[in-house]
Amino acid sequence: MKSKNETFQKRKILVAMSGGVDSSVTAGLLKQEGHEVAGATIRSWTDETCAQQGTKSCCGLIGARDAREAAGHLGIRHWIFNFEKEFKRYVIDYFKDEYLKGRTPNPCIACNEHIKFRLFLQRARKLGFDWIATGHYAKRRYSPVRKTFVIDQGKDTLKDQAYVLFRLEQEVLAHLMLPLGGFTKKKIRTLAGKMKLKVKDKPESQDICFVPDGNYVEFLKKAFPREMKNMKKLPQGIVRNTEGKELGRHEGFYHFTRGQRRGLRVPFSERLYVLETCPKTNEVVVGTKPQVLQTTFWVDSLNWFMSPSPKKPFGAWVQIRSQHKKARARVYPLSARKAKIVFEKPQEAITQGQGAAIFKGQTLLGGGWIYKIQT
Repeated sequence: MKSKNETFQKRKILVAMSGGVDSSVTAGLLKQEGHEVAGATIRSWTDETCAQQGTKSCCGLIGARDAREAAGHLGIRHWIFNFEKEFKRYVIDYFKDEYLKGRTPNPCIACNEHIKFRLFLQRARKLGFDWIATGHYAKRRYSPVRKTFVIDQGKDTLKDQAYVLFRLEQEVLAHLMLPLGGFTKKKIRTLAGKMKLKVKDKPESQDICFVPDGNYVEFLKKAFPREMKNMKKLPQGIVRNTEGKELGRHEGFYHFTRGQRRGLRVPFSERLYVLETCPKTNEVVVGTKPQVLQTTFWVDSLNWFMSPSPKKPFGAWVQIRSQHKKARARVYPLSARKAKIVFEKPQEAITQGQGAAIFKGQTLLGGGWIYKIQT
């Protein structure tokens, strides 16, 4: 049997360090293993709001400061990558476009695909690094059966982040390390304490980094004043039920997303939920809890972690948002990039614009964007 030293391969790894405990421990673990490690922080904020409220944001100034301090404590080099231009194109503009189309965007997945992994790997290579690593709670491995690299769910079921990685390309996966997949969050904080990292007790970042206060509409008004000014030219906002009856008024369809219950201010005998937003007519269609439950939807822009992509229907587990508990479903491939998915049991608020991740057990098979829902 070979010893650990005989099987060990020293690698040059650049860690994406946000300034949080997870990425800081990631760098520490890889260095302890004997790799040549350095860190880099992505600068993506596009205005002063994110920077000023950086305490809860991975892209703010405080995050960059904490990452630099952690790198210094670990004795590794540290860079800041300015991806503001790319972030605006792939994340901010996408976020705006989806909302104004009446869809619900997922900017974190878009950021992962374009910024945190693809662009980060490109920049790492220019600096002479062959590998990148992040603090995501997921596992990455090569599957001889599927002839591709795949993602497995992390050990910590409460922190598992496999869902947000379904857009990653094989080129990225081939050069990616995810050291935290086999740990729980509690253990990572314990390790941070042992490494004497100042960020060991730093709170989680829960908000979208460029909207730290959670007010999406105010962000859109500030970042895109022309587009939002045009919204005032729309017809008066009306709230209707599925039968077309007017139930009330609203201040703009962009204030609402599918499945939303709060903010409707419409008196009714039962709780009402947003079923649909209509940008052209500025109408919001609402219904009761049973009406927000569906089984069937369609996805496009599929990214498969298997070669060749599936052509026949198959059973799977499907997750339709980060906080959704994956459920049994049947997947019907329509092409390499599109599929129809049918849940065995109705699920709440299947939403256009959100991602659908497809699993077999704990293994992520791929995923796509929801573009149509059977009503």
